[in-house]
Amino acid sequence: MSVHSANRVTVAAQPPRQYLTFSLNNEMFAVSTTCVREIIEYGPVTTMPMMPRSIRGVINLRGAAVPVLDLGVRFSGVPTEASRRSCIVMLELSVEGRQQVFGIIVDAVNEVLEIAQEAIEPTPRFGTHIRTDFILGMAKRDNGFVILLNIDQVLNAEDVRYLATQA
Repeated sequence: MSVHSANRVTVAAQPPRQYLTFSLNNEMFAVSTTCVREIIEYGPVTTMPMMPRSIRGVINLRGAAVPVLDLGVRFSGVPTEASRRSCIVMLELSVEGRQQVFGIIVDAVNEVLEIAQEAIEPTPRFGTHIRTDFILGMAKRDNGFVILLNIDQVLNAEDVRYLATQA
């Protein structure tokens, strides 16, 4: 054994993390499964007056009014059209120091993927219609990429903070 190999320090690779993938406007996105509470079938959303455009409304989830965000509006200004595969992904995050449940409308939920940290590319500075602070990175998958969302940034925008103060 050479001196170099005896002194070599091996860094343990981080274990892969799990992400829930979903499609929205023909793009593939993912959020960490650590914040996913449940996935429900798309159903009636009650609109609320004087809410920001990206807040579609609220749903009744076991007796609680839960705000539902439209990521289509948040990302590109275009409302998401509900189809038979549309779902609401319920997320639980810490907002303003307390746990808050939000729903996001997606075109379809795809699968849970394990993605190694080494497989995540940095956020590109071009070619996306989404604010770069909304993106954690890009994970290579088959012929393309999965956009990993920094859901804390997406959901902590001004309208969600407003909702958290109203609850």
